[in-house]
Amino acid sequence: MKKNFTQLMFLLLVTLSANTAFAQTAGKITGKITDRKTGETLIGATVLIQGTTKGAAANVNGEYLLAGMQPGTYTLMVRYIGYDTKAISEVVVKAGDVTRLDVTLDVNQTKSLKEVTVRATYKRESVASLYAQQKNNAAITDGITSETIKRSPDKNTSEVLRRVSGATIQDNKFVVVRGLSDRYNTASLDNTTLPSTEPNRKAFSFDIVPANLIENLVISKTATPNLPGDFAGGAVQIITRDIPDENFLSINVGTGYNTNTTFKDFKSGYRNLSDYFGFDNGSRKLPSNFPSTNRINSSTNPLTTQQSISALSSLNSNFRTYTYTAIPNQNYQISLGRVKEFAESSNRLGGVFAVTYRNSLQTINDLNINYYEYKFNDDKYRFSTSIGALANLAYSFGKNKITWKNIYNRSFDDQYLYRTGYNGQTQNPDNHFTAFDLIEKSLFKTTLQGDHALGSNNSKLTWVTSFSNVTNNQPDQRKTNYALIDGVYRADITTVGKQNARFYSNLNENIYSGQMDYTLPVKAFKQQATFKAGLSSQYRDRTFVPRFIGPELVTNADNAEQIRTLPLSQIFSRNIINQGFYNLKEITSSDDPYNANTFTNSGYAMLDNKFGEKFRLVWGLRVEKFDLHLNTNNPATKEVTLNNLDILPSANLTYSLNPKSNLRFSYSRTVARPELRELAPFSYYDFELLATIQGNTALKRTQIHNLDLRYEIYPSAGQIFSVSAFYKNFKNPIESGYYDVNSTPDFNYFNAEKANNYGVELEFRKTLDFINTGFKNTTFYTNLTFVKSVVTDSRFQLTEQSNTRAMVGQAPYVINAGLLQTAANNKLSFNLLYNRVGSRMFRASGVQFPAIYENARDVVDFQAGYRIQKGKGEFKLNASDLFNQNTLFYYKKSTPQYDISRGSTISKYKLGSTYSLSYAYTF
Repeated sequence: MKKNFTQLMFLLLVTLSANTAFAQTAGKITGKITDRKTGETLIGATVLIQGTTKGAAANVNGEYLLAGMQPGTYTLMVRYIGYDTKAISEVVVKAGDVTRLDVTLDVNQTKSLKEVTVRATYKRESVASLYAQQKNNAAITDGITSETIKRSPDKNTSEVLRRVSGATIQDNKFVVVRGLSDRYNTASLDNTTLPSTEPNRKAFSFDIVPANLIENLVISKTATPNLPGDFAGGAVQIITRDIPDENFLSINVGTGYNTNTTFKDFKSGYRNLSDYFGFDNGSRKLPSNFPSTNRINSSTNPLTTQQSISALSSLNSNFRTYTYTAIPNQNYQISLGRVKEFAESSNRLGGVFAVTYRNSLQTINDLNINYYEYKFNDDKYRFSTSIGALANLAYSFGKNKITWKNIYNRSFDDQYLYRTGYNGQTQNPDNHFTAFDLIEKSLFKTTLQGDHALGSNNSKLTWVTSFSNVTNNQPDQRKTNYALIDGVYRADITTVGKQNARFYSNLNENIYSGQMDYTLPVKAFKQQATFKAGLSSQYRDRTFVPRFIGPELVTNADNAEQIRTLPLSQIFSRNIINQGFYNLKEITSSDDPYNANTFTNSGYAMLDNKFGEKFRLVWGLRVEKFDLHLNTNNPATKEVTLNNLDILPSANLTYSLNPKSNLRFSYSRTVARPELRELAPFSYYDFELLATIQGNTALKRTQIHNLDLRYEIYPSAGQIFSVSAFYKNFKNPIESGYYDVNSTPDFNYFNAEKANNYGVELEFRKTLDFINTGFKNTTFYTNLTFVKSVVTDSRFQLTEQSNTRAMVGQAPYVINAGLLQTAANNKLSFNLLYNRVGSRMFRASGVQFPAIYENARDVVDFQAGYRIQKGKGEFKLNASDLFNQNTLFYYKKSTPQYDISRGSTISKYKLGSTYSLSYAYTF
């Protein structure tokens, strides 16, 4: 299905691009018509050109279009039953261009039947509409518009999210909101929930969505009944473009230089041509006829020597390390937009299509590890390719709109690691360790949505159905260690363990979802109000199949010790295997593979109503029924089940102090559910963490109470000052930390007893013209978040340690700041960005080992952009992470059981600064 989708999208691109260039003499006027105080779209509102019979009606999303407009200046008349008519003058239309004009209307407060007309200019109405958009969100939200994204150096959604107040990014792709780890956030794309792209955590890899195709991005920090109930930090909502305002073809080409990597020696395992396109050619996969786990471990019918040799010979035997010069990073994107207007009916048919390709190399030299019994130095080399495709089609007809949106992304991360140093846990502590590790991930998501206006009372029905497929595969992860014995390095191949096995895994997950929402305008407390209700259902089905296999040396064979001294490129060669020096062994536990499914059914009802001119209350109830079943291949392991019914009330009160400011108060109850991997008993050795990660079948969901208070003021259009305070109470928060009762530094998941989280946020964005008129094109913006959390961890009630600490993943503060300067009539722009995240806990402490923290870093990015050829072409010069400070994971302090003098560095490294140049042209 995914392959067919990619082929179909490519065909559409080729077909539609044939009509790219055409003469345009007429212009267009388009926009959205909404209620000024609530932000509700006014379906069927009419827009007329004064003095003519030309007009249009707003569709089911409140959007209107006046096409075929001759260049000139016009006055628009906007009408809707029960609202004041608005006359907007000085609306300029240019040849072949689109004039955007969003309009807000006020409810008619007079009892007279006489029409009341309010007059405004184009500039005044544009400013008023922007104010209304900023103020009208029912919940406490922060977001970024597509125009702001264009002026930043951000290439994908994860980079965009770093600019949102209170949001930070981990590993360049996972979002943390208000200092809470990614597990307490949820994400949706085009109105349907996004699946987790990671097999070991609840997290979505936001780097897969190209930034330039985002129509709108909003993080809701407080809940409303129509949002999913499983979040506490933020609900990230991404809307991609569908019907464009005009036809376009955009091509973007970029290249980048990394100070650690580019033009330097780069090492890796073998490389296939298909790797550059994100697909393994099959040479790394476990052969389809490879013996099953039961067959290999059979005591009644074991493999013969020849069968064992044959199976081992069928595995890829290329363990060579290749060295070549690292080429610059590269990225390419083609975006195509097409729209067809039917003048006689105001219907519109359109689509947006895009193909994205990125390839990059990343070197980390001298990664330092120094703690417990470990003193290592790592060199890591990562080859990464990602391809993405987006195809959105929409048809707007009358008071209806049908949208079909599709996204596909595939990432290919192939890492080579070489480790030298000391492991005091072993009898022979001097080691040389090599690991080849490829991870292939893919996401396919298709969404069909219908929006329909019903009757003449502005009621609306929206239905959405969606299918997603997620894969995460590790074909042939290979780990081999050589230990210094009697002055000679010998391979640890006399046994097979999870630290020295070949690991194959396949994860496949299908997600089916559907929802229906109904909106009805009503009268409540003698005021215009909106009633909303909806139902939704989601079914997830996951299969995870791992294999831990490896060759075990026949130690009593002649020349066995000589075999152990062979270099890695020869030790597993087919010539050695065919001589019978190895037996095939498998250590996959029957608890490792698992099948799981979840079924979530939800319903909600809410009322958005006003009290007088100042107060607005959005309140209601959401009910979610969650069922989970997880089974392993071990008949002795009990099925893991969760069966929860959650009643989730919420209320958002807004008091409009004046036309430019709001005071908001919010309460909500939400939940956080354990991920499938966290519940599965699957045990996996992470060679980078030097620890085994184990699931916990006894995890319970987290129940959360949320309180928020915010004051916001909008001094001018596009400018904001806000200050917020928030408090969250967690029951059974899900955490990750050490499980070291057996003196081994392993990690697991557990429920702490309770947690309290509270903090403040400050956001400021303003032009600096109040200093001097010469700064009218200079904008300063910043958002600051300060957080405090206290967790009661009952695991330590019988130890000498305190049973309170900070939450895992929580940063005590986040600082984002930027300075934007435009010049030469907006052709030239400069953007300086700063980010700092306070030191945060990575893993909770155990009985013996202290908690692991990640250090704070100052990250400075810079971008210069220059537009040419009437804005159709643009050069961008980006510089990322200019300071290139160390990333450091460390023990923060000693415990009675662990002396910090034994070392505190879990890992310390630099990623390098990256400089890139790109050119984009829109036809």
